[in-house]
Amino acid sequence: MEIIQNTTEFLLESQTGADGGKAAGSAVAIGKFDGVHKGHIRLLSHILERKAEGLKAVVFTFYPSASVFFGRGGAEEITTRQEKRKLFEKLGIDILIEFPLNERTAATPPEEFVRKYLVEQMHTAYLAAGADVTFGYKGQGNKELLLKLADTCGYQVRIIDKLYYGDREISSTYVREEVEKGDMPMAESLLGRYYSFEGRVEEGSRLGRKLGMPTLNLYPEKEKLLPPKGVYYSRVTLEGEVYAGITNIGRKPTVNDTEAVDVETYLYDFDRNVYGKEIVTELLQFKRPERRFAGVEELKAQMERDIAEGRIFHITTSKKIKQNI
Repeated sequence: MEIIQNTTEFLLESQTGADGGKAAGSAVAIGKFDGVHKGHIRLLSHILERKAEGLKAVVFTFYPSASVFFGRGGAEEITTRQEKRKLFEKLGIDILIEFPLNERTAATPPEEFVRKYLVEQMHTAYLAAGADVTFGYKGQGNKELLLKLADTCGYQVRIIDKLYYGDREISSTYVREEVEKGDMPMAESLLGRYYSFEGRVEEGSRLGRKLGMPTLNLYPEKEKLLPPKGVYYSRVTLEGEVYAGITNIGRKPTVNDTEAVDVETYLYDFDRNVYGKEIVTELLQFKRPERRFAGVEELKAQMERDIAEGRIFHITTSKKIKQNI
């Protein structure tokens, strides 16, 4: 996947049509894609289908997001920039444009935005967007403008209706609420995948190893949205293999005074040195909140109970666990 970032001076090349005839352009999905939830996946499926016609599948998003740039929301992200990139690539996106949002670009008149970036520089032939899409000066660009300019600018536009879970619209706000509550099954229902953390295994205090329960330590990016601190049933993907585990998210108050949040996972029947390896830790279900114990022995006893109960959880739910998208 090609990534275009930190510039507005880009130009996508036209390709030969699938039938070998006239040049084809781009199938573009425009949006914020905060969380890359099921609604976003549905939107992206429309541009991915156009690859069969010879169009390049292009995601056009903004960095930083409008909510962060204009101070309307926190910087914590459901999916970080790196996680989004991996998701888009896994889905089959050809080009990702992380359009720089700054004082100058945010002031672009909406019609100029469409003609300059979407048409002249991206050769958009097919455009997919959500019903609430906004762009350009004061967010005045919207679905009505995209539809109005479609014929004169030579692109086809598809406005994608919202996807619902029950009677509520699936949105990044909805996902965020469930993650912040620690409702991992509900977050999975909205995302279409388990809520996860990605990174390299780093050295911790080695307390787990001393207690006979070695763990994998991962320190999430500072922008990553954290669920409630505590213990979760989990699984870890390492070098293409999936391992059942139990994860503690927190600062380990019994043995540590640091403010750094650690995603620390014990894997069943696993005792390899994997420092420096890339892993993905997925949270399946919240077990208990973080707490301070009277001492290491009390902590060890609780960890042993957590691990035993976790083994039962994984045995009884193994047939229900889904694979990543």
